[in-house]
Amino acid sequence: MAMNSVSHKRVRKAVLPVAGLGTRFLPATKAVPKEMLNIVDRPMIQYIVDEALAAGIEHIVFVTGRNKHIIEDYFDIAYELNDTLTRRGKVEALATLQRMQPAAGAMSFTRQQEPLGLGHAVWCARDIIGDEPFALLLPDMITHGERPCMKQMMEVYDRTGGNIIAVQACDPADAHKYGIVGKGKPAAGGFQITEMVEKPAKGTAPSNLYINGRYILQPEIFGLLAKQEKGAGGEIQLTDSMLTLSKAQKFYGYEFSGETFDCGSKEGFIEANVAIALSRADMAEGTRAMLGARTGMADPLQRARA
Repeated sequence: MAMNSVSHKRVRKAVLPVAGLGTRFLPATKAVPKEMLNIVDRPMIQYIVDEALAAGIEHIVFVTGRNKHIIEDYFDIAYELNDTLTRRGKVEALATLQRMQPAAGAMSFTRQQEPLGLGHAVWCARDIIGDEPFALLLPDMITHGERPCMKQMMEVYDRTGGNIIAVQACDPADAHKYGIVGKGKPAAGGFQITEMVEKPAKGTAPSNLYINGRYILQPEIFGLLAKQEKGAGGEIQLTDSMLTLSKAQKFYGYEFSGETFDCGSKEGFIEANVAIALSRADMAEGTRAMLGARTGMADPLQRARA
């Protein structure tokens, strides 16, 4: 099928699906949403929001579920706390909270009543996104680098339009664990995607480039998700609708040069804490010394990289 032209509208909105139950982190997530667990000294969700804002996103849509009201409260003004900090002269702490406070009307919250998969969660945001391209950031995946992943993707999008998926290289032996893309011709700092395969059978992956949880998608995806049948795991899979959309629109890949931590796993969550602590000037020396003493290694991340 010939590729249709796609209007090159600016990406103003982002979807953050946060309705998951976080069962791998029970019992902590019985009372606290997984997205509110701390990476060093900020909730996981704050890193995702900061990445979106750094990319020029103006409006963030959270797709929530039951018991996720804490996320709404976190991004609201806490008048009593602000007043207490003011009276106690906690100027720096108050300034930090004020810097993180979103503008009025810059966030929306919609509910995914049933856990029907990522594709269904994205579809739940359709009326708020409207007929616009949008960014999609998976909160489980914390990206870390000199420049934010989504900002780099936006720069590619400005040159190509269409749909953009961020990818990174994995060990080819692990390709069966991920969504994998096929790499085609270079395109404006990225490359054309030739195929997408969700968890390919061992030895059949078209590359070792896995999808790292960052997307820029055109609004036509919503119409496809509305008709999408349940796929792997009995859920509505985003990849299935992207495959259909790729027959009519261009999909580009962008190979992110930083690190991505899968904080849906306990090991990835711990590694994110270590890596971000080591990247901070106020914590690096003490963290490295502490981890070195415990592991007996000069480089405490050496074992994780091995």
